[in-house]
Amino acid sequence: MTGTVDLDAAVAAREETHESGSAPRRHGLLEVGRNCRTIARADRFALLIDGSDYFSVLREALLAAERTIFIVGWDIDSRMRLVPGETGDGLPGPLGEFLQALSARRQRLRIYVLAWDFAMIYAFEREWMPVYQTGWRSQRGIVFRQDGTHPRGASHHQKMVVVDDRLAFVGGLDLTRSRWDTPAHAADEPRRRDANGVPYGPFHDVQAMFDGDAAAAIGALVRERWQRSCGKRIAVRAHRAVEREADPWPASAKVELRDVMLGISVTQPPYRLYDAVQDIQALTADAIGAARNNVYIENQYFTAAVVREALASRLARNDGPDIAVVVPRVQSGWLQEATMGVLRARLHRALVESDRYGRFRMYCPHVDGLGNGCVNVHSKLMIIDDTLITVGSANLNNRSMVLDTECNVTIDANGDGRIREAIAAWRNRLLAEHLDVPDAAVSSALSQKQRLNAAIETLQRREGRTLRPFTPVVTADLDALVPLNAWLDPERPIEPDALVREFIPESRHKSLTARFLLLGALVLAAATMAAVWQFTAVGHHLNLAELVQLIRRIDALPLAPVIVLTGYVVAAVISVPITVLIAATGLVFGAWPGIGYALGGTLLSALATYGLGVLLGRDAVRRLAGTRANRLSERLGAQGIVTVIVLRLLPIAPFTIVNLVAGASHIRLRDFMIGSTFGMVPGILLTVTFAHQLLNAIRHPGVGSVAAMLAIGMALVGISVMLQRWLGRRK
Repeated sequence: MTGTVDLDAAVAAREETHESGSAPRRHGLLEVGRNCRTIARADRFALLIDGSDYFSVLREALLAAERTIFIVGWDIDSRMRLVPGETGDGLPGPLGEFLQALSARRQRLRIYVLAWDFAMIYAFEREWMPVYQTGWRSQRGIVFRQDGTHPRGASHHQKMVVVDDRLAFVGGLDLTRSRWDTPAHAADEPRRRDANGVPYGPFHDVQAMFDGDAAAAIGALVRERWQRSCGKRIAVRAHRAVEREADPWPASAKVELRDVMLGISVTQPPYRLYDAVQDIQALTADAIGAARNNVYIENQYFTAAVVREALASRLARNDGPDIAVVVPRVQSGWLQEATMGVLRARLHRALVESDRYGRFRMYCPHVDGLGNGCVNVHSKLMIIDDTLITVGSANLNNRSMVLDTECNVTIDANGDGRIREAIAAWRNRLLAEHLDVPDAAVSSALSQKQRLNAAIETLQRREGRTLRPFTPVVTADLDALVPLNAWLDPERPIEPDALVREFIPESRHKSLTARFLLLGALVLAAATMAAVWQFTAVGHHLNLAELVQLIRRIDALPLAPVIVLTGYVVAAVISVPITVLIAATGLVFGAWPGIGYALGGTLLSALATYGLGVLLGRDAVRRLAGTRANRLSERLGAQGIVTVIVLRLLPIAPFTIVNLVAGASHIRLRDFMIGSTFGMVPGILLTVTFAHQLLNAIRHPGVGSVAAMLAIGMALVGISVMLQRWLGRRK
């Protein structure tokens, strides 16, 4: 089966027709089935540069929506403001409240929001979705869903909004925090603050806006995503123009190009019944291969193998183009800097080595007064000569080529002079923004120099805002640590077992058993301390009278079993370490009934917190468990009972966290309880016995009691050795 599904007949018909008949299979460089999904006509097109331009126009378009709004994003935050300060339209500022008010005002309007069901590693960077979703449940006209229908390790990365199937927005800007900025990218912009009032740095991105059949095609793509994710088909009637319907194009937005064919390209990983689609990878190679004079690139990442091969091939030729790549100086976050930053440095080094004629440059947009001096470039745009422009969600990394879900739109001038002028104007406007010069100055420099990098060099400044040459450098130690194919940027879809090995490498097993050896050593140290207490003057200073009386009172209570079991459940919910509970049980009740109480309490608390995980769901558990939750969820889903046993035996994560993640991940209850029983019994036996012997050694000093504790410590060491050998056989 291919990567498409049957859609509403009317919408499908709109995708396949335009004024001159059926939609073309080829248009210039664009070819359906090779480097694009479809080619469709846009009556009007504009390039919205930076968040202030896009978000204000988007709010205007949403206010005019009559039937449907579709919002698709990698991240969506209900607290973000499309327009900082006063809106002037009488509706609330925050996105969630704005859409709620819009839905209440227009009863026939339906709003569909589809956000990536994000990996738990991003949990603390995002808004908590259960709160977000609950806030919209009161609005019948708003449907919010999270989309996790993709292979392990992948993400849904598209950023699209469609209004009434008549107006579409595609690009790199999510409706989330820390995206709004003006083209000035001033270091001290007071309006650049997130929902919590925290300032953030300059942010540069690009979004395309268009209407016509191309907008309807994006609507069909969005509904296809919705059907895959939610299992429900959304039928949208084909639009028939009538006089009473308002023009969907926002009045404040300038039409920059009319009557143009758009290629819509996607990346779709293989999943379930759907085949892989790698339009964007083919488009990237084809576009670079077609370049004659200049290649202008803006991208958040720069690591893709297809980019390395295509650019290196062009740089090796004596008639190759100038290549200018605009990137952020640093990758966002330590994890990206330690992986994507290293991969970018390697790609840069490879291209410099291939650059026989000195035509490759990498730049970052410098602004005085910033901490690192550089604007955060988040755009995903490439302009080839003045003949082709592609913009969308796809980064120039391997993930966007093969693994993540992406969407780009492309215009090929195909010999049309007016389209060539528009493409050249967009390139010049972007360069003028970064160089802080008029558009005309860029146009003049290009006319004089004919080569892109030579023109940039004539406009660069030594001080103030400008484009500065940038050479990414990483330390040799960090370079050696990152593998050639880092899991954050794979060149092919990741197998589930390989992903688990990436998160928990086999070498980690040794460190885990080392921890168990350490535990045994601590037990031996405790036994030694007990001997010191008994056979030295230290023991004379210990007053056990009150402790003995307390033990006797608890043990004598008629409801002691109920109190103990209830205490286990309460303690587990508030995350009291299970080892402390078991040890306390051994101290109070002795070896028996202490072992029975500990086993019963442990399993009951495991069942209770498992149920709590089921009730809370994945998102709430993400907040409690943080980044470790992904790792545990992967392991729990891998081998059922055996994995639960290992998690109980080895100190990978706290007892309560394991239970919550198991419940939220819908691990079979039978497997969970059987694995917990077999995994907890050895530790309970040893811990309760040790605690009992420790109390005996204190209360009744003697060689026998200390020897018993030493034996328990040796048993723990022996268990760790057996685990080491068992895990070694599994490698």
